Amino acid sequence: MSSLLLRGFVLGFAIAASPGPIFFLCVRRTLVAGRLTGLFSGLGVATVDAFYAGVATFGMAALTSFFVSSRKPLAIVGGLLLVAVGLRIILERPRDTSPSPPTGRGLAWANASTVGLTITNPATILSFAALAATLGLGTSGSLLRPAAVTLGVLLGSAAWWCVLVAATTSLRSRLTPRVVRVISTISGAAIVVLGMLAVLSAFSG
Repeated sequence: MSSLLLRGFVLGFAIAASPGPIFFLCVRRTLVAGRLTGLFSGLGVATVDAFYAGVATFGMAALTSFFVSSRKPLAIVGGLLLVAVGLRIILERPRDTSPSPPTGRGLAWANASTVGLTITNPATILSFAALAATLGLGTSGSLLRPAAVTLGVLLGSAAWWCVLVAATTSLRSRLTPRVVRVISTISGAAIVVLGMLAVLSAFSG
């Protein structure tokens, strides 16, 4: 079981560490709103990664087929949402003051928003489905095997977001407000571009 847990951890960490729109969003939120907001944003991604891993490794064929067959409409919805988020970041008025302490509602929104954005990228489930097939999961036998992989994915993904938020927080104290605004704008632009690419991929695939 420890081997499956480790494999899940490595996969969860690797998938989370892949450059994408949520990477830029998490960095930007950490710089502008503070480490707790960035962390809760990242944990939203880890939750979806674990959900997709569970769907694949527990052999939920119907759900797997649904997400795979719905890739195009979900990519369009997710891409448009990313474009909207990116434009909002670009157009947001800059603040020179330090981040104010986050509220419970703000942290809940940070988490829920990344859950919504990540779950509209069902291509991730293909990685977990391939892992399930390689490890022979989701067919028969003990449920402990897929559970170990799913837990490993959750821990691995969460570990990456903790590392990213910690690194960004340590960098924040060395940056001037002007540099933070520039990074924020660049992050917003990157999110817009990646959102547009997601929409285009839905029509070209």
